[in-house]
This record gives sequence, C-alpha cells and structure tokens, in this order.
Amino acid sequence: MVHIFKQLGYNIAMDIESGAIHILEDAAAEVLKLLTPPMVENCPEDVISQLKDKFSEKEITDAYSELYELYKEGMLFTERDYEINIPQEYPIKALCLHIAHDCNLRCKYCFAEGGDYAKGRKIMPFEVAKAAIDFVIEKSGTRRNIEIDFFGGEPLMGYDTVKKTVEYARSIEKEHHKNFRFTLTTNGLLMSEEVMDYLNKEMSNVVLSLDGRKEVNDAVRVGINNTGSYDRIVPKFQEFVKRRGGQNYYIRGTFTSANLDFAEDVKHMKELGFKQTSVEPVVLDPSSPFAIREEHLPAAFAEYDKLTEVMAEYKKNGDFFNFFHFMVDLDQGPCVIKRVKGCGCGGEYVAVTPDGDVFPCHRFAGMEDFKLGTVFGGELKQDIIDKFGESTVLKKKDCEECWAKYFCSGGCPANNYNANGDILKPHKISCELERKRLECAIALKAFEADLQEND
Repeated sequence: MVHIFKQLGYNIAMDIESGAIHILEDAAAEVLKLLTPPMVENCPEDVISQLKDKFSEKEITDAYSELYELYKEGMLFTERDYEINIPQEYPIKALCLHIAHDCNLRCKYCFAEGGDYAKGRKIMPFEVAKAAIDFVIEKSGTRRNIEIDFFGGEPLMGYDTVKKTVEYARSIEKEHHKNFRFTLTTNGLLMSEEVMDYLNKEMSNVVLSLDGRKEVNDAVRVGINNTGSYDRIVPKFQEFVKRRGGQNYYIRGTFTSANLDFAEDVKHMKELGFKQTSVEPVVLDPSSPFAIREEHLPAAFAEYDKLTEVMAEYKKNGDFFNFFHFMVDLDQGPCVIKRVKGCGCGGEYVAVTPDGDVFPCHRFAGMEDFKLGTVFGGELKQDIIDKFGESTVLKKKDCEECWAKYFCSGGCPANNYNANGDILKPHKISCELERKRLECAIALKAFEADLQEND
C-alpha cells in the first residue's frame, strides 16, 4: 500500500509497510497514482495514454523507470513478509498517579467531570502513593527506568503527597536497581516560587495547561466561580519556563468546536515565549456543544494546513517552535512492537486513583468494568490485561487499509471505547485528524531537509 498526497508544494509518497518516504516530481506522482502492484519493467501503455496530455512520453517513461527502481529496492508497494510477535507479558514501567480527584478549575470540556471523575473529591494520601511505588517496583520486573506522572484533577492540590512520594522513591530506587523519572501536569494556579523551584529540580517534564488566547482560554478554563484563569496563570507559566531554561515542558491546550481556528492559539503561545506547544482536539460525546463532529473536519484540516505553513515560515527565518503532533521521527522511530501496540495502556502503563485502585489508564479511571485491582496486593485481573495486550493495530479491522496505522496504532483505547463501546474499533474523528496531522508533519520534515540541503 502506498499513500500519495501533496503538502507545502511537495508531492509525497509513503510506502506503508517499509516506511519509505519519497518526494516526487509532478510526473512521477501522477504516474504512481495510476499504478498497482506488481510493477513490470516497462511503463504500461495505458499509463502513457492517460497522462500524454500532461507530460511528454519521455517524462512519463523516465518517471516510471525511477519508480520501478524503488519498487525493486523494496521501497514501493512493499508487503509485510514477517510475523510480529507481541510479548505476552508486560512489566509495568509507567504509573499515572491521580494525586487529586479534585480541581480548582471547572473546565467545561473536562473528561474527568470537573476533576473528581464523578466519584467524589479527594486527595491521595501518602500511604497510597507509597504503596503505588512499592507496587510498580514489584511489577516492573527487570525494567530499570520507571516513569511516574503526577496527575489529577490538579495534582498540586496534593503537593505534600507529591513531595513525599518523590522522596520515598528516591530513597529506595538504588537498592531496587531502579531509576525513577517524574512528570507532572498542572493548571498552574498553585504555582508559587517554591513550587516552581521544586518542580524544576525534581520533574523531568512538566505539562502546563493553557488553551491559547485569553478569550479562548477563559471561555472554557474557568474557576469554581466561573471566572477565567488566563491572567492568573500566564505570568506564572512564563516565569516557570524561564527558571527551567526553556527545556522539558509543554504548554498543552485543547481545541473544541468553539475554537476551530486553533492555529491562532498556537501562534499566541509562541508569542508568549513558549516554544514547546501542544494543542489537541477534544473528544466528547457528539451531543456536547464543544464536541468536534464530522462537519467540523474541513475547518480543522484547513487550520492544520495553516499551522504547517506558519511553522515552515518560522523555520525558513531561522526561528522555531515545536508542535507536539507534528513531531515525528522518520529515521529511527519507535520499534515495531511500539508501532502496533501504541501507548501500552493496560499493560506497561496503568493509572492509580487516590484510593489505590488500578485502571488501564487515566481515561478509564473510575470505570468499574476496567478495574484491574489495587496497589495493596493481590493479583491484577489478567483477563483485562490480556484484552489490552491483544489490542494491537493488527487486530483492528478498520485499520487494515489505513496508511497511518503504524503511527497511531489504532488510536486511543479510551476514545475508541467511549465512542464505540469497543477498544478495538477506532474513533472515526480522531482517525481523520491523525491522518491530517501526519501529512503535515511529514511535509515539514521534507521542508527541513530542503533547508539543510540549500544551506
């Protein structure tokens, strides 16, 4: 299977199974669109006939010859001729610790029901967090590197638990031959200078929640009294990133049907001084006024196109900022197991609630049908673990003919389940947006290569 598209003026062809990407002249792109495997040495007469009004016969046959060479080298119309053996056991290597099922904001699109996951407001006691650290050490097997993500609600509402957890993990990691990496996601309201310095010392990465322009952010990211949060958090975020040296953080926003012009929000974040950005589409029930529905896709696609052009212009002028969904490694990339399995939800990665209950990920927290067990001992439910273990892109029928399948691995299991009642059935809107983002990301890589070549 080969996917052909045009972005930033480039004709781009991706061979799905080999991962090879080709930048083509117009004639070669048009020829390739007419081809089906297997290719033969000489250009088929019907291809010449269909394109003779656009190109000379020599242009067509020369283009075909170049494509045929790629075909012989295994970089066009490649078929997967190997089996992918998925491991049956998944030592846990990452915990999402729900430090707070509470929040000091009431974001209108919040999947966690205002922070408490519809289960009541509570802060994780240190005893639970301590048990969670012991749990992941036991369940991680021989894995050395372990990631702990402090999450919520708003985890800084449990700041004391965060500090004690880090201290405890650091005190025992060497004796267990482990290396803990801590991250934290925050809305910033509780950031003081002391908190900033602590996070900069202990957190390998920090995600800062901001939806962009003041009018956009304050329409949805509101406090308990329904007032906006922009003016209270932006100066804190700017100071925090300055103290952090501009490294290892993300400004993370959400776009909804109410701000489909989200490229303007990304640009605004850049103007505020933030160079590590992420603005992601909300996933809600289609009945929600903020939900992104099929009729919104053309506008969202156009906005990704606009953002691609904006980023190319910045790169051309020697400036840059990163946009998370446009960051793709086309050289090495993730291993084949990662490509077909995705995030590791329910296997390598699990979430722990303030009560110590274990779920496949933060998006499944509180859904009793998906409760795996607790951090206080006892076996985890193997049938649920196996269900997620088998949730590979190779098992998802809707993904069989999708060119992007090895980049998204069949999408987020929680989005799939919430939309379709099945973790194996992809969420259609997310699929469409993912494919568009990938085209933009690949085109930007081509643009960067051009710039380097012409330096």
